Amino acid sequence: MAVWDDLVGQQRVQGQLAGAARDADALVTADAAGAPPPPASKMTHAWLFTGPPGAGRATAARAFAAALQCTSPDRALGGSPGCGFCDGCHTTLVGTHADVEIIRTDLLSIGVKETRDLVRRAQLSPAVGRWQVIVLEDADRLTEGAGNVLLKAVEEPAPRTVWLLCAPSLEDVLPTIRSRCRHLTLQTPSVEAVADVLVQRDGIEPSVAATAAAATQGHIGRARRLATDERARQRRAAVLRLPLRVDDIGGCLKAAQELIDAASEDAKQVAEEVDTKETEELRAALGASAGTGGRMPRGTAGVMKDLEDRQKRRRTRTQRDSLDLALTDLTGFYRDVLALQLGSDVALANAQIRDDLDRVARSSTPERTLRRVEAILACRTALDRNVAPLLAVEAMTMALRAG
Repeated sequence: MAVWDDLVGQQRVQGQLAGAARDADALVTADAAGAPPPPASKMTHAWLFTGPPGAGRATAARAFAAALQCTSPDRALGGSPGCGFCDGCHTTLVGTHADVEIIRTDLLSIGVKETRDLVRRAQLSPAVGRWQVIVLEDADRLTEGAGNVLLKAVEEPAPRTVWLLCAPSLEDVLPTIRSRCRHLTLQTPSVEAVADVLVQRDGIEPSVAATAAAATQGHIGRARRLATDERARQRRAAVLRLPLRVDDIGGCLKAAQELIDAASEDAKQVAEEVDTKETEELRAALGASAGTGGRMPRGTAGVMKDLEDRQKRRRTRTQRDSLDLALTDLTGFYRDVLALQLGSDVALANAQIRDDLDRVARSSTPERTLRRVEAILACRTALDRNVAPLLAVEAMTMALRAG
């Protein structure tokens, strides 16, 4: 299995990265032999991967990181780096390579302190691999101060360090940083390509895979979750019933509260799965005594408080993400309604609830449907600006009623 196998529907980007990986291998080989670097290299020290959610930005970055660390003997025979089997590829893909740092955050932002730690690491020479690779999966979450810290490292890179930044769009990254990166744009994979991956790689029934791929409109991660998690399917079904429940003010307020409660339940579920394990592991590492009721040693209260604060911020992020996913599903509902109203032959994302779509389409006009989509987008904007979630969602459901 090559490192590119998980990169779905991105043949153009794959070709560019494979070419850069070949040139990167040639640079390292020439350097080891004391020879001059090859001319016109496609390799550079900083890359920016952008594309819509689900396109595979982080997947592309991790695959490229693995190809840069590839040690397959086939390279010397003209093969492309990125075999997927050698120690360099394997350890990178599973996240244990000593010279590959993969940063993903479950918090709302990445601050100055964490970025300074990354920059210090980026100045080191590779310990065992061919390159020092920093993959920043959430570059759009850098605070302004953190972005300025990162800028210095990108401007003056160490000789064998590569930065791989991922963000939804160019506008999500500081102009001074993006101007110093080579930019690659990923596109949303086709529904057929996503369904095929779910069948071939995950062993999902073709009909289930096709429904999940269509419902998520090419978002690979969400499609896999929808196809394998019954609770995710139930939550989505509840969200898609919301447009039928906003006929009066009471229904609007109740639907808004239920949407918030569902997002909170999601956050609670993540906390139950992760927080307890994290807390116990940290207590053990700090030397909590089992014989004294788990009493912590002196001087460790601050560390435990830091963990609690981080877990609280993660729960907030999880709730926001869950709400955003629900709003995305709602947008898809009204997209289907608009397609029916305009007589478009576009494939419906929610064909399994065609009767509900027809009902809403008949009872409104394309103009009202567009206003409802705008109300959902306004809600997402309000949440990004830290408006209280319940207030933002209540305003949206009232606007959906008014149309």
